Amino acid sequence: MNEFELVVLQEDLESGKLKKGDVGTIITILNNHRAYEVEFATLAGEPLAVETLLPHQIRRVRESEVMAVRELTA
Repeated sequence: MNEFELVVLQEDLESGKLKKGDVGTIITILNNHRAYEVEFATLAGEPLAVETLLPHQIRRVRESEVMAVRELTA
């Protein structure tokens, strides 16, 4: 996975904001691909979160996938 690549979250995060299936963008590769900083935003472009994630927590977007939407929960 590379910087600026879209990735899919593979699990819900404890913060409750991010859910499995959310799409983010890798903004930094850490420690020779041992971790990634991933930015998540709303469809309107508002920043939602930047998370440091391990490789097993994200995966590449597949060409056969379509994006979906969900409302943020408080």
